[in-house]
Amino acid sequence: MADQQLQEKYAELALKTGVNLQEGQALVINSSIEGADFAKIVVRKAYEMGAKNVHVNWADDELTLLKYQYASEEVLTDIPEWQIAKQLAFAEDGAALLSIRSTNPDLLKDIDPSKVAKANKAAGEAMKEFRQYTMNDRIPWSIISIPTGDWAQKIFPDQSKEEAKESLWEQIFKIVRVDKEDPVAAWDAHNDTLKQAREYLNKKSYKALLFKSEGTNIRFELPEGHIWKGGAAQTPNGNAFNPNMPTEEVFTMPHKYKVDGTVTATKPLVYGGNMIDGFSLTFKDGKVVDFKADQGYDTLKHLLDTDEGASRLGELALVPHASPISQSGLIFYNTLYDENASCHIALGKAYPTNMEGGSDMNEEQLDQHGVNDSLTHVDFMIGSADLDIEGETADGSTEPVFRQGAWAIDFD
Repeated sequence: MADQQLQEKYAELALKTGVNLQEGQALVINSSIEGADFAKIVVRKAYEMGAKNVHVNWADDELTLLKYQYASEEVLTDIPEWQIAKQLAFAEDGAALLSIRSTNPDLLKDIDPSKVAKANKAAGEAMKEFRQYTMNDRIPWSIISIPTGDWAQKIFPDQSKEEAKESLWEQIFKIVRVDKEDPVAAWDAHNDTLKQAREYLNKKSYKALLFKSEGTNIRFELPEGHIWKGGAAQTPNGNAFNPNMPTEEVFTMPHKYKVDGTVTATKPLVYGGNMIDGFSLTFKDGKVVDFKADQGYDTLKHLLDTDEGASRLGELALVPHASPISQSGLIFYNTLYDENASCHIALGKAYPTNMEGGSDMNEEQLDQHGVNDSLTHVDFMIGSADLDIEGETADGSTEPVFRQGAWAIDFD
């Protein structure tokens, strides 16, 4: 069994630094049944911290797979109104949202990708109003992960499920700084480091970033008024929270109509229970005009076809290759972890908070400012040890931002 004391510290970290739960605030937890023991620790600590109510949405990989295997397409794409209303009721009440993600990366590998794509699109449409709360930081939200047998064994295939889970717990405790004497203080210091990076980039206000590495040669123009974020975010009433744990990124948005060139993924992408690997995308005027994939071509095609915005970009993130996750030498087959090992971009919806005044703009105004909209938001990794990044200034000159996968900037 994983160290009980470290699990207690992890749960406390998720509540204090992840969602920054306040006394009298409700908490919604999304968790797998396999993670029930840890979820119960979180629930207990939340009540001890003064939560007025804790609601858990349970999920189970085996039940999910059975539904895809036997349920009709009509059932898979029908999201009951009561489910939508329940989530909106919690959001309108200002509840905090903690997601504990630990899905088997190969869960739906034998399911027709078009079936999965239609179900994902239906869920995206149903939860569009609810997502406005999270993507605009109107409520505190955070995503963490805990080991499950199938996921752990994907990372450590030579170990039994129980051994693999123990190995993955050890990695997670280290990567999210739970092994430190005071994890909350360690995260405060880490957030300060990310703040320095984002403040530097916001002061620079580059017109564009140019990425070059093996298989990648692309120019990302940045919209006027773009904002770099990273580490802690803030709700409208000023409460800080960490949307992702771990996080090593500073991120902004590319202009939805002004991305040109080719990017090659440097790590596999798990999307909808399917693996996409060995893939590259070519952009012209911000839109994917060609793509290749050694594995998961149909899954990638369905992702890009989700809606018009799914073939454009909503996020551009910088992560040094020397990040703790990258240095672990592991591929986690989990976007929360793999994206924080590498510079990455995201197909689909942009965070309006990455634009000055974006949270108060309507869809037409966001589009006019180059902010992408979509039902989906899917990160994939493009960073490597040989990645060079140039910052293009307003006068067209360039200066180094990354050299060989590392910051070429002194933030002091």
